[in-house]
Amino acid sequence: MNDLLAARSQMALSLGFHIIFSCIGMVMPFFMAVAEYFWLKTHDKIYLQLAKAWSRGVAIFFATGAVSGTVLSFELGMLWPNFMAHAGPIIGMPFSLEGTAFFIEAIALGFFMFGWNRLKPWFHWLTGLVVGIFGVISGILVLSANGWMNHPSGFDYINGEFRNIRPVQALLNPGWFPEAMHMTIAAFVATGFAVAGIHAFLLLKGRPFLFHARAFKIAAVIAGVAALVQPISGDHSARFVAKNQPAKLAAMEAHYYTGPRAPLLLGGIPDNKNKKVDYAIQLPGVLSLLIYGDVNATVKGLDQIPVEDQPSVTIAHFSFQIMVALGTALAALSAIYLFGVIGRRRWRDSRRLLGLFVVATPMGFLAVEAGWVLTEAGRQPWIIQGVMRTSEAVTPMPGIQYTFILFTLVYLVLTFMVLLLLYRQIRFINVLSN
Repeated sequence: MNDLLAARSQMALSLGFHIIFSCIGMVMPFFMAVAEYFWLKTHDKIYLQLAKAWSRGVAIFFATGAVSGTVLSFELGMLWPNFMAHAGPIIGMPFSLEGTAFFIEAIALGFFMFGWNRLKPWFHWLTGLVVGIFGVISGILVLSANGWMNHPSGFDYINGEFRNIRPVQALLNPGWFPEAMHMTIAAFVATGFAVAGIHAFLLLKGRPFLFHARAFKIAAVIAGVAALVQPISGDHSARFVAKNQPAKLAAMEAHYYTGPRAPLLLGGIPDNKNKKVDYAIQLPGVLSLLIYGDVNATVKGLDQIPVEDQPSVTIAHFSFQIMVALGTALAALSAIYLFGVIGRRRWRDSRRLLGLFVVATPMGFLAVEAGWVLTEAGRQPWIIQGVMRTSEAVTPMPGIQYTFILFTLVYLVLTFMVLLLLYRQIRFINVLSN
C-alpha cells in the first residue's frame, strides 16, 4: 500500500466512522425533544421515560462523535498538510463557526441532562431543542467546507497561489446548499430508521409494549416523512452535479459516451476496458429527461473527460446504485407505513411490518456511507476540484501505513465500547419500563 492509498484509506475509515455519530448527533436530540413535548402536553410518564432514555443515548453518541471528530481535525493536518496550508485560510471560517456551534450544543446538552427537576419544564425542553438545532448547524458548516472542496470559490488562483481570499464567499460556495440539504435529510432518514428498527425488534421480542410502541411511532413517522422528501433533494443534487461536476455524473451513471437520449441504468457492472455496462437495465432517454427535462438532451460522457481527470467508474457507479436502491426501498416502506398511520389501518402495527422495519435498521446508514463514497471518490483525482490534485496534497511523512493500522484498531475499540454501552442502556430501559 503506497502512501497516497494509505492516507486516503485512513481518511475514509475515519469519515465512515464519524459520519454515523454525526447523523445521530444531529437527529436524536429532536427525538428526545419530541418525547419531552408529549410528556409536557399529556403528563404520560412513558414519554418522560422515553425522553430520559433517548437523552442517555445522545450523551453516548455525542461523546464518541466528539472524539472521532477531533481525530479527523488532526488527520487533516497530518495527512494533507499541503491542502491545509493553502485551504486553511479560505475554509477556516466554517470550521471555526462549527467549533462554536459544537460548544453551544455541548452546553445545551449539559443543561438538558442535569436540568431535570431543576429547570422550568418548558425551558428544559427548549435546551433539548437547542441541542438538535446547533447539531444540525454544526453539520451544515462542515458540509460547507466539503462543498467548497467540490466547488471552490472565494479566492483567485494566480500562478499556483491562492490570493484575494474572501471567506464569506467560500463559506457560501455553490455546493454548500445541495450538500447540506441532501445530507441533513439523509441523517433523519438513517437515524430514524435505525431507532425505529431497534424498537420494532424489541416489540417483536415482547418487551414493554407501550414504551417501545410509542418510541417506534415517533421514529418511524419522522424517518418516513424524511425518506419521502429525500428523492426531491436527490434529484436537485444530481442536476447540480451534472452542471458543475460532469465527470462525477458520468462516472456514477457509467455514461461512457456523450450523446442525446442518454439512458438511465439500473444496476449493471461497468466494463471499463470495453466502455460498456453489463447486466444493466437501460431506460432510454430517462437520464437526459431527469437532468435536463428533455428526453433528447445531450449528456456529457467520459469520452469528453481527460483520462487523467476521470474518477473510478466502478466505485462511483456501485456506490451510487447502492445509495439509490436503499433510498428507494426506504421510501417505499415509508409510504406503506404512513398510509397506514393516516388511514388508521390495523396493519400499520402488524408483526410483518415491524419485521420490515427491523430489516431496514441499517439500510439508512448504508445509504449514507455509499453516498459519501460517491461524493469523495467522484471528485478524484482532485482534493480541490480543478485546482489541487490529491497526490499533490498528501503528506511526505513516512509510515502512513502503520498509522492506518493504528487508527483502525482505535475505531474497532470505540465501536465495541459504544455497542456495549448501548446494550447496557437497552437492558436498563427494559427494566425501567416494566
